[in-house]
Amino acid sequence: QVQLVESGGGLVQAGDSLRLSCTASGRTFVGYVMGWFRQAPGKEREFVASITWTIGTTSYADSVKGRFTISRENAKNTVYLQMNSLKPEDTAVYYCASRRYGISDYNYWGQGTQVTVSS
Repeated sequence: QVQLVESGGGLVQAGDSLRLSCTASGRTFVGYVMGWFRQAPGKEREFVASITWTIGTTSYADSVKGRFTISRENAKNTVYLQMNSLKPEDTAVYYCASRRYGISDYNYWGQGTQVTVSS
């Protein structure tokens, strides 16, 4: 059974940094893409960043480019989201997800971790 478990969320002030972690288990993720999404209150879930498990190719939403960095540590089956220069509009529940490379839909999701940025 595939499990994605996020951690690292919290309450910070604008300009601070946080690092989220997503530990994956239950299968090999070679050939998969790992992604981070977020959902703010009253808004739809939106894509934040993704990384291919095997090669490490990354992609970012325009709203986080230059501030967030996604990375992975294969030996620990863990994906990270380093978030710098946080803004109040980054406040959301952040979700880790995975999909098979070449497939558009993410089919595995974590439970989410809350990030709150105060002004």
